[in-house]
Amino acid sequence: MKLDKKTISALAEHLESAELNARDVVKITDDHPDMDWDDAYAIQDEIRARKERRGVRIVGLKAGLTSHSKMKQMGVDTPVFGFLADYYSVPEGSAVKVSELIHPKVEPEIAFVTKADLRGPGCNIATVLAATDFVMPAIEVIDSRYRDFKFDLKSVIADNTSAARFVVGGTMKPVNGMDLKTTGIVLEKNGVPVAFGAGAAVVGHPAAAIAMLANELAKRDQFVPAGSLILSGGITEAVAVEAGDNVTLHVQGLGQVGLRFE
Repeated sequence: MKLDKKTISALAEHLESAELNARDVVKITDDHPDMDWDDAYAIQDEIRARKERRGVRIVGLKAGLTSHSKMKQMGVDTPVFGFLADYYSVPEGSAVKVSELIHPKVEPEIAFVTKADLRGPGCNIATVLAATDFVMPAIEVIDSRYRDFKFDLKSVIADNTSAARFVVGGTMKPVNGMDLKTTGIVLEKNGVPVAFGAGAAVVGHPAAAIAMLANELAKRDQFVPAGSLILSGGITEAVAVEAGDNVTLHVQGLGQVGLRFE
């Protein structure tokens, strides 16, 4: 690590304040170009600790920048991982207040819920599928705190991978007999299809992203506990939204889920 505890704490406060006040900032590596991956995750962990000290519950985990289209869109080549706070969760069909966000975008995803612990290193697709209770459709609302969505990998890790809101719904289905690689999705905005894809767009298989998450957590002596909700990452590029938009995700064999913006 390159940053001391005082700097990590200050950067965590800086980024969380930007999130809570819907205020954009420049990427933190502009002022801290020597920060490393451990620093980035340490800042994210401190943001999580700040929330927990205020009574916020952590309700899940997420992978980000997992599709090749998303990596290309953001100019990066490695997935990142973050957490989901309780107030990120939006009831199916309800509204997200755009005034609470900076520049929201939506991503179509497949959510996993585990029935057994997942521990790395060495976690793989088969391990994840064996530990999965069920999967279901999910829409993640991302909202980078960085101006114009311009960031590098370390900055976005520190910013909890742009996590902001999410909704899950549709059909909860066991993975037995499902081919998540070929599972197709259609994302609609205001009734018009705007993105198409299949599970294989997420690093070859959505479960591969979950395995990578478990292996990353193992580096920090952490694991994915049984009963976890995990967003496996955007299948397509992110789609910008604004007040008045209605978004619906259709997932082959899993039904649909939606939310609106006001």
